[in-house]
This record gives sequence, C-alpha cells and structure tokens, in this order.
Amino acid sequence: MSQVKHLLESKGRKVFSIAPDAPVLEAIKQMAEHRVGALLVMRGEQLIGVVSERDYARKVILQGRSSSQTAVSDIMSDSPLTVAPDTDVFDCMRLCTDSRVRHLPVVDGQGVVGVISIGDLVKAVIDAQAEEIEHLQRYITS
Repeated sequence: MSQVKHLLESKGRKVFSIAPDAPVLEAIKQMAEHRVGALLVMRGEQLIGVVSERDYARKVILQGRSSSQTAVSDIMSDSPLTVAPDTDVFDCMRLCTDSRVRHLPVVDGQGVVGVISIGDLVKAVIDAQAEEIEHLQRYITS
C-alpha cells in the first residue's frame, strides 16, 4: 500500500462535502454524523476549501461566534493542498507534517476521488513497517 490509490481502495472513496454558504452548524452536524474530522467545501464540482473541527474550534468557538450564523466560507481553509492518486503514502505523510495539515483531498483529472487524513497515513506507514519487519524476521530465522 505505497500509493494513495491503494489506501483509498482499502478505506473506501467516500467524500463528504458541504457548500461554502452553508452554516457552520450544518458542517459540524455532518462531521458528527459521518464520524469525520473535516468536510470538503465544494462549489458545484469545484473544490474550494476544507473545513475541519480545528477550524470550528479556532474560528467559531474561541472567537465567540454563532455556529448557526457563520458561513462555512468564513472559517474554511481555502486553497487546500491536494494529492494525486499515484502519490506515495510517505510523500503524503511528509506533506502533512511539513504543512501542518490533517486532511488531503485526492484529485485526478476528473475531480475529487477521495480524502485521506493524517490518521489514514499513519496507519498505512505503520502497517508497511510491520510487514517489512515480518519479512526481515522470516529472512533472519530461515
């Protein structure tokens, strides 16, 4: 599972999104319902941002704003970093840690095909290392 496309195949290609003019309260309800930490902000088929629980905490709760009267576009992270399906998982991990982002939309020539999170990447890296260790142990003990 060294490429993002393999990660998406194993976790599923579910994409949860919201419109930029929707109230933040709706975004939070969707995140809770789908048990995800972020939603893609879409204008039609165009990806324009990402809104996360972190955005909600920093830009609504801590600033004393109203969840029902604040638009998603007011708190979203715009110009999100994206990756292609053939991007290496380790490269995505570096991108997330260097850029301090937790969610990467996966985009191919036809649009958004999925989303991977830092949690997905950590699990993939740990699984790959465990598999490599197992192969090395078999080699050493054979």
